[in-house]
Amino acid sequence: MLQNIEISTPLNDTVSELCFSPVADYLAASSWDGQTRVWEVQANGQTVARTSIQHDQQNPALCCTFSKDGTKVVSGGTDKAVRILDLNSNQTMVLQGHEGPVKCVKWAESMSPIVISGSWDKTVKYWDLRSPNPAASVTLPERCYTMDVQYPHLVVGTAERNILIFNLSNQSLVKNTVSPLKHQTRTISCFPDGKGYAVGSVEGRVGIEYFDEKNSKCHREGNNIFAVNSISFHPFYGTFSTAGSDGAYAYWDKDSKSRLKTPTSVGNPITSTAFNRNGTIFAYATGYDWHKGHEHHTQGTKNTIRLHAVTDSEIKPKGFKKR
Repeated sequence: MLQNIEISTPLNDTVSELCFSPVADYLAASSWDGQTRVWEVQANGQTVARTSIQHDQQNPALCCTFSKDGTKVVSGGTDKAVRILDLNSNQTMVLQGHEGPVKCVKWAESMSPIVISGSWDKTVKYWDLRSPNPAASVTLPERCYTMDVQYPHLVVGTAERNILIFNLSNQSLVKNTVSPLKHQTRTISCFPDGKGYAVGSVEGRVGIEYFDEKNSKCHREGNNIFAVNSISFHPFYGTFSTAGSDGAYAYWDKDSKSRLKTPTSVGNPITSTAFNRNGTIFAYATGYDWHKGHEHHTQGTKNTIRLHAVTDSEIKPKGFKKR
């Protein structure tokens, strides 16, 4: 695979979220143009468009995720609905129950598969796919901005810097805390080993938090302050990427609290990132992320998705021993 390949499918607006299938090299991208698209990534890095979920054109798609077996893609948007596309039958199920835009969707396997949706209506809802109605609903202190799942933990970040940690085995609230960062939460990503999570904020810092111990560390480079839009963990090494409004991405080792890769600048803000299932491909989307408001948006900003071939030399932590 070449070092950096751009997906050729034209995107009409900014990508809101990228995600890879956990079982195959399929990539999904939700977009502000109202579509969540799915591509197959071939061994040479070329992509083949497979299918898409269509939200109403006036309603952007804000989030997406795959089921654990890779057969379904879930998408949420400003139409207040959760849409689940079965990749085998190409049939779409629509789940309605939120009173505001659906900002986050995640898939979790407990007693039975459930979809979890977080909304600006200040609720998180659990959906058992055997029913069109939510199985449970949890009221949040504020609007849901970001969330991630590493079973049994669900970590939700809301407005006003609230972070709520739930135990999915019994859907109980384990902890209601405040972000270790001083400014608005932009993104949360759980460690692959389930021991904690990383939180990124609009002022360019990343905090590392553990479920069982206090050991946080923040990073910020240079004098310019840019939002951290996306944090993605490598599935094997546990190192992670940061990317944001400055149009650059970097790789970090949370354990040594050091940067592994000098920031790579791509020219435009990076809105979302994702590693594939074995960490050999790093996908990143570029486009205007609205961090400077509407007045700084130029129509000429190109919306792209690029695939970067990841090498051990840039992502493997020093002294790594296979567990």
